[in-house]
Amino acid sequence: MPHGARCKALADWLLTTDPHQRIRMAMAGFASLMMTVSAIIVVSLTLAGYGRKDWALWWGLFTGTGLVVVLVLIRSGWSQRLRDPALTQFQIRYALVCNATGYVLLGQARGITPVILSMILMFGIFGMSKRQLAANMVFALVLFGAAIGIVAWLDEPGRMPGLEAANAVMIMLVLLGSTFIAIRLQDIRKRLTQQKLALTRAVEQIRHLATHDELTGLVNRRRMTELMEAESQRCERNGRPLILALLDLDLFKHINDTQGHAVGDQVLQTFALTVQAALRSTDVLARWGGEEFVLMLYDTDPACALPLLDRVRTSVQAQETPAAGRALHVTVSIGLAIGHTGESVEQILERADEALYQAKAAGRNRVVLHGAPPQSAAACTGGTDAKEIWPEI
Repeated sequence: MPHGARCKALADWLLTTDPHQRIRMAMAGFASLMMTVSAIIVVSLTLAGYGRKDWALWWGLFTGTGLVVVLVLIRSGWSQRLRDPALTQFQIRYALVCNATGYVLLGQARGITPVILSMILMFGIFGMSKRQLAANMVFALVLFGAAIGIVAWLDEPGRMPGLEAANAVMIMLVLLGSTFIAIRLQDIRKRLTQQKLALTRAVEQIRHLATHDELTGLVNRRRMTELMEAESQRCERNGRPLILALLDLDLFKHINDTQGHAVGDQVLQTFALTVQAALRSTDVLARWGGEEFVLMLYDTDPACALPLLDRVRTSVQAQETPAAGRALHVTVSIGLAIGHTGESVEQILERADEALYQAKAAGRNRVVLHGAPPQSAAACTGGTDAKEIWPEI
């Protein structure tokens, strides 16, 4: 097996292949390595005569056992049943206990304790809440208060009260300073997270505005062109025709002129909702411009396209839009074109536009299939002349 493959296999065995577990194991392993080095330094100092040799080996065994237990619990997956699968709180508090105990046995070398303490607290900056950080600070203050009291009670030879007082002040400063910085970092992290979320929402809104019509919420012309080109290619591969329809609200200019543009906008919004309710979720309706809309039917049998569009037409005719104290009815004329092999989207739309013109010329409020006689199409769909709704035109 190549060296790189052996290293990867060893890493997978040690850290597992689960990405979350790998992060937990990597962090716990690094913390254990740092604690192991610190423990070796503490034990070495005591054996060199700077502390209590009779406690050093037992302390080292206690510290090492806890580190191994943590790694085993995380690696085995047992810790995943807990609220804190990385055992962050346990690791930090266990390390604080070991550090406070080391303070008692280190003798004149107790000055390294605040350095180790700051390293321990560093691991909890991002993994804990403010309440947990404060709780750990209080826990550490109680531990080191007890450790300082034990040292004073033992009153070992060579003890220097002034140096111990300085150590105690440094420990307190490290605890208070580290906790304050950690809480500040938590606030900054929270603010950055909120800003990132706001930026993501803003980007999504911009993306939505770039692809959708602001008034109706429908897909806009640019996005619809992209969708039709993609669907055209898919239809070519599958041997199915691309089916497009142009929808135009009848006499919409008269509505704007007599009822005002605000009512006209409301009519467009109501029309969009009505048509979408009559369509399948796979069909795409886009605002093409003004009162003109484009409809693309996905995976539709050509024989079913005309009845589907007539259902759309009748739904629009039945819909009411409140305006100036009365119910406003509108109708729609629809031109339908079924694509041929090798025909471009522009060509299909052009034929749909011709069919729409025929629907308008035949009296509006009807569906016309390109290539079919307007009279037959109108009779098939049961169209009603728009003049019956707006007789004054």
